[in-house]
Amino acid sequence: MAFHEVRFPDNISRGARGGPERRTQIVELASGDEERNASWANSRRRYDVAYGIRRADDLAAVVAFFEARNGRLHGFRFKDWGDHKSCLPSGTPSPTDQVIGTGDGTMTAFQLVKHYASGSQTWTRTIAKPVAGSVGISLDGAEQVSGWSVDSTTGVVTFSVAPGAGNAITAGFAFDVPVRFDTDALDVTLDLERLGSITSIPLLEIRR
Repeated sequence: MAFHEVRFPDNISRGARGGPERRTQIVELASGDEERNASWANSRRRYDVAYGIRRADDLAAVVAFFEARNGRLHGFRFKDWGDHKSCLPSGTPSPTDQVIGTGDGTMTAFQLVKHYASGSQTWTRTIAKPVAGSVGISLDGAEQVSGWSVDSTTGVVTFSVAPGAGNAITAGFAFDVPVRFDTDALDVTLDLERLGSITSIPLLEIRR
């Protein structure tokens, strides 16, 4: 089992369907009231990329990609066109988009994260697969063009000198979702005169 640092074809992922899912246990009491408990602390994304296939060549590309990943065995990158930036989809990532930590004068490594807020509630998502060359970093609102590096395979930002105590560390970036195929079989309709098709090609986010 390995993770392949390769992205699923963008022209096909653009037409995919899917998004986040959560798992909640709901118990209905005799009174008709409910008790709800979250089984998962974090959401997990699920996609179906069959909807992005428009040409016979797209179909061939997916089959080749599937074979190279050995079905469900190896993970890969996927661009979620509805959520792939530190900012809104219509915006351009800025180094002040997301708070990733506060300096203490000692810590040098900080994980990229994205915050999802609605009202007074916020959920924080770990970003492990930033797009290489897309990350910008600021300290207290001042962009840092040097003195740091980012691992595009883990999303960890490392400073050469620890940020001072109280310094707000922010980041802007584009990112991919780590996924795997959620099937070991592709059910292809073998009718190339009418393009050919696959009923479903499910992908599932890899959580570590």
